[in-house]
Amino acid sequence: MSSDKKSKAATEDRHARLAAIRRQAEHEQARRGLIRRIGIAAGVLVLTGGVVGGAIAAHSGGKSSTASAAATKTDSVKNIPTTALTQVKGAATSPPWAAPADVATRVETAGLPMLGAEGQVEHIHAHLDVIVNGKAVTVPALIGIDEAGQQISPLHTHDTSGVIHIESPKQADFTLGQVMTEWNVALTKDSIGGLKAGNGNELHVYVNGTEQSGNPGAIKLAAHREIAVVYGKASDKVTVPSSYEFPSGE
Repeated sequence: MSSDKKSKAATEDRHARLAAIRRQAEHEQARRGLIRRIGIAAGVLVLTGGVVGGAIAAHSGGKSSTASAAATKTDSVKNIPTTALTQVKGAATSPPWAAPADVATRVETAGLPMLGAEGQVEHIHAHLDVIVNGKAVTVPALIGIDEAGQQISPLHTHDTSGVIHIESPKQADFTLGQVMTEWNVALTKDSIGGLKAGNGNELHVYVNGTEQSGNPGAIKLAAHREIAVVYGKASDKVTVPSSYEFPSGE
């Protein structure tokens, strides 16, 4: 290899590594920002709850807002289903697919609750790739996160890396069907969004590089599982990912 080519390759490698570092920094910044905003909101609620709770206690003989907060947390845990949604409820539209504005509605449609903070009982990450006609489709940031309402689903995305965060106050199964429903993108064994198999087009779904059959919505999200949804012609040059390099700590 000539010295010019070596220099160019080294420069491209440095740029790639710097881009990866920037993406990680943006991810951490977004995550800290959300947690900080939720924490501030929770603090306001606690302060308000204390004032209201004091009035209620004086009237009812000493009941405090602590019991109410505990009840709210218990309700959130109860609202996480033991049997996860597997049939995707999403729109049949064409890519790109943005994160829905009606976050709470989509999360409810997925059968999940909106929480005041990220759960800590189950904390794992999976990764989703969507490839259409040989090109990557962005999995958007803030699926399952309502920034304005300061609430978050136990199943969500922070950035556009395709990393799916499962941060739940209860151990439970979570599925690709829930992710796609929160995203509001239809998915069946032969279609994604408004794109259907046929006329030379095919839909294939892979887990860790191995093709899956049947309903893709039933695929469970496991720690560091790589899921790839690939749509297009057999002649499309697609390298199906079999793994994903998660950032340190994920």
